[in-house]
Formats: sequence, structure tokens, C-alpha cells
Amino acid sequence: MTSDTDTAAEDTAPHGTRRRTPRTGWRRVVAVSAVAGPGLVAANAGNDAAGIATYASAGSQFVYGTLFFMVLVTIALVMVQEMAVRLGAHTGKGLGALIREQFSLRLTALALCCLLLANTGLVVSEFAGIGAAFELLGVPKWAVIPPAALLLWALVLFGSYRWAERIFLIMSLAFFAYPVAMVLGHPDWGRVGSHLALPHMESSQAFILLAVALIGTTVSPYMQFYAAAGVVDRGAKPEDYKLIRADAVLGAVFACLISLTIIIATAAVIGGSGPLQSAAQAAQALEPVAGQGAELLFAFGLIGASALAGAVVPLSASYAIGEAAGVERSVSRRFRDAPLFLGLFTAQIILGAAVALTPVNVIQLLIGTQVLQGLISPVVLVYLLVLTNRRSVLGSAANGPRYRIAAALVVLAVAAMSTILLVQTVLTWLGWA
Repeated sequence: MTSDTDTAAEDTAPHGTRRRTPRTGWRRVVAVSAVAGPGLVAANAGNDAAGIATYASAGSQFVYGTLFFMVLVTIALVMVQEMAVRLGAHTGKGLGALIREQFSLRLTALALCCLLLANTGLVVSEFAGIGAAFELLGVPKWAVIPPAALLLWALVLFGSYRWAERIFLIMSLAFFAYPVAMVLGHPDWGRVGSHLALPHMESSQAFILLAVALIGTTVSPYMQFYAAAGVVDRGAKPEDYKLIRADAVLGAVFACLISLTIIIATAAVIGGSGPLQSAAQAAQALEPVAGQGAELLFAFGLIGASALAGAVVPLSASYAIGEAAGVERSVSRRFRDAPLFLGLFTAQIILGAAVALTPVNVIQLLIGTQVLQGLISPVVLVYLLVLTNRRSVLGSAANGPRYRIAAALVVLAVAAMSTILLVQTVLTWLGWA
């Protein structure tokens, strides 16, 4: 039995246009599979410049000590992404629109401000990644970041980004060398296995800081908005949910497996050397694969991953806020037709590039933006949990009693880590820690 929301989702597309008649049998399976992928794309978006820096720093600083924590983060990501795509499939609406409908104006504004703040931090990290990559090639960042920002802005606004996106995606495949580097780096497999299976946590501020960064880069707030919106944009319906769920779950697991290989590969080569200090140091983990060309391979992948996310991340925030505000949101429109949507996108690009040009340690900046993501994540996850718990929103597809408890534990755990970090930071400022 479906709710009124489900029925509406089946009859109309996100912007009010009629959807096609449902396909049946294998034709429908093939058709949905061909356009499926928002879960996979959203989850793997964490393996960008800041993600690589955070995972590599985990390996260099704590060797294999964060592996069990990453297993827990993987479980959290699977549950969170599943809830996001379930909302999109069963309501035909994105997360921004649902928050606007189900919460007060103030709570909606809080959610959107958190998303905008988190995404702006991510945009900064993407341009910092581009600058760091070119510095490995001997080109100063001040000569690269401004034209890169202008190029990405123009590619999106003039409708040619889809073509460039394929090139950036191919370049970012360089990071698939990490699984090979992990094997060739000859890690201590006994320690790897024990740290994967047995809990290992430290109370030090450095460990908590990095743990929150790992949460932020893996369960990033914008991923939930992107995943739900991606399902809606593809016209998926409740009967497509099984395929959509498989996409979300497999995407999350695959992304986290790559993340684990980055940690293990880095730990095998430079584990125990302390926090990363430069992109060149992070590139050392690829030496078992590329030898002297490790920096070139790392730079190639960093440019592709950063450029890819450098446009997608600000777009996701603009779409979500435009959706919640109920205004025109399309890159095919002119500024006068979609001033809020295109204005937000432009502002994020300008601010991100400007901050990335500041004389700060790039690795610290990249990890710092992920800490910000981790601090904001609990807020967004509360909205997601409340929405998926409501039968008025999802009907029979709402969270069951056991799933509610498990999802609530995930949100509480993420919130607890963020709270511990905030308390430790305040106590340090006061000189009490």
C-alpha cells in the first residue's frame, strides 16, 4: 500500500511534468540500470583531494590504527546513503524540498546554512588540491587556481561541463593505483587484519580530530542531498527501489574499500612518520607502483578528482537551496532567470578559489575542511533520520523499529565524536587540556 506522497511521485516528475509509462520486466531493469548511479557517484565523491589527504594522513600518522574505525564509518555510510535514495525513490522529491515541506522556516534555514557552509569548505579543498597538484609539477598555485576557477565556472554555465567531466573522471582513475600500491607495499597483513577486526580507539585530540575528518570526508553532508536528487532527476519510482538500493550500498562499500587501500598503502610506505606535511609526501605511497613517477601519477589523479568535484560540489548546494526556495534551478538558464541558483554557484567558486590562494599548509587545509564536514554532518543526519522515520512521508517504506534504532545509533555516534572534539578544542583554548 502506498502513501499519497508515493502516488504523487508516480504521477509527476520533480518539476511537475508527466513521467513516462512504467516499463516492465527486463526492459525496465535495463533502463533503470543504465541511468542508475547517484549512490555510486555520491559515495565515491569522497575520494577527492581532501579525501585522499585525510586517508593518507591516517596511514602516515596512526599506521593501521584507524582501520576498525573506517569499518564503522563504512556501515554508517551504507545506512545513510540507503535512507537518502529511499526518500528520493518513494517521494519523487529531493532532500531540500522535503526539509522545506516538513520543517519550520528556521529549521529549513539551519539545514541549508549548514550545507552551504560545508560545501564552501569542500570547494576550497578542491581548488587547494588543484594548486597542490600543479605545484608538484613545478607550477605555482597562484598561476593555476584563478584560471582553473574561471574554466570550471565557464564549463558549467555554458553547458560544456559534461564533456569535460569525462576527461576529469578518467584522470581521477589514477587513484585506482592505490590497491596495487597496497599489495606492492608489503604491509604487515597480520596487523592489518587485527586492526580491521578488533576495536582500536585513542583518546588523544589528534586521533579524535582525524576521526572526525574521516567521518566528514566519508559521510559528507552534500552526498545525501546529491544522492536523493540524483534518484529524482532520473525519474526513478518506488518499484525501482531495489536497484537503487543496490547502487547505493555497493557504491558506499566500494568507495570505502578504496579508502581503506589508501590508508594501508600509505601506512606500509610512510606509516608512523606523523601527520602529512605536503602533497609530495602523500604521493610517496604510490612509489611501489610508479617509482620516480609517483608524484606525476599522484598529481594527475589529484587534478582530475579536484576538478571533477570542484564543479559538482557547489552545484549540489545550489540545487538544494534552489529546491528548498522553490526557485528556478538550471545551468541552462541565464542569470536573470535563475539569479539565486547561478549566484550561489558563482559565489562558492570565487570564495573557494580565493581561500585556496592563501599562504597556508595545503594538507592542513584539506584535512581541516573535512573536520568541518564532520562537525556539520550530525545536523544533516538528524533531518534525514526524522524524514525517513515519518510514515506521513514514506508510508510503508518508512524506517522500521530496528532500523530506527540502528540509524539513531549512527547519528548519535557521529554527534558524539563531533562533541568530544569540540569539548577538547575548547578545553585546549582555555588551557585546561
